[in-house]
Amino acid sequence: MSYQTITVAVEGGVATVTLNRPEVMNALSSLLRAELLEAWQRVEREARCIVLTGAGRAFCSGQDLQDAMALGQMDLGRVLAEEYEPLLRAIYDCPVPTIAAVNGAAAGAGANLALACDVVIACESASFIQAFTRIGLIPDAGGTYWLPRQVGMARAMGAALFAEKIGARQAADWGMIWEAVPDEAFAAHVSGRAAALARGPGAAYRLVKQALRASPANGLEAQLALEARLQAEAGATADFREGVAAFLEKRPPRFEGR
Repeated sequence: MSYQTITVAVEGGVATVTLNRPEVMNALSSLLRAELLEAWQRVEREARCIVLTGAGRAFCSGQDLQDAMALGQMDLGRVLAEEYEPLLRAIYDCPVPTIAAVNGAAAGAGANLALACDVVIACESASFIQAFTRIGLIPDAGGTYWLPRQVGMARAMGAALFAEKIGARQAADWGMIWEAVPDEAFAAHVSGRAAALARGPGAAYRLVKQALRASPANGLEAQLALEARLQAEAGATADFREGVAAFLEKRPPRFEGR
């Protein structure tokens, strides 16, 4: 299927979804959000890993303000509820591992779109900025949810209030992202990471995501009970049997579940 604002490629179990409006630094128009949601819901059914990245020199510059004004979408609450929330939920709830490959600037809602993915890998020249207060707004697109959980309240508050650029290396040091990679190695590194996840135990990955995301709201007793239930489910999979067999036979495992 062809799209106007994104491209999609699937190879070796890895789906690469690229925001493709480089002339506006991949700003999030209404059409892009709709196409991204449709594509995401389609590829998550066939891929074992999804990579989200941007075309050109930016990952995503955030909301396309010109598009919003042209379409009369300055009812920001409606836009967030009807367009952003379904997209963010689809990314966050995706049953397969997801990687945001941040190839350049990630600003405003673009930064938080990246943080919705399971793992964020950025090139060292990339940056993140919660730019909202620069135009009199608050962080949205999940920013007030993910930031405090990833970097702590003090850093989340500073990032939101000052709206200062955070370099990829600093973001990695803070725990905002998984890793920052030299620009010249970025593409190959992301490809290798995605391929590794695509070869991995898909059912276990799904259960890992479920367990970790339940943890903040659970006490120890509840989390231990959840671990026991999910581990029983993992232990009943063909991937677990294959993993044990491969270990005993001293060979690489061949996982096929998801």
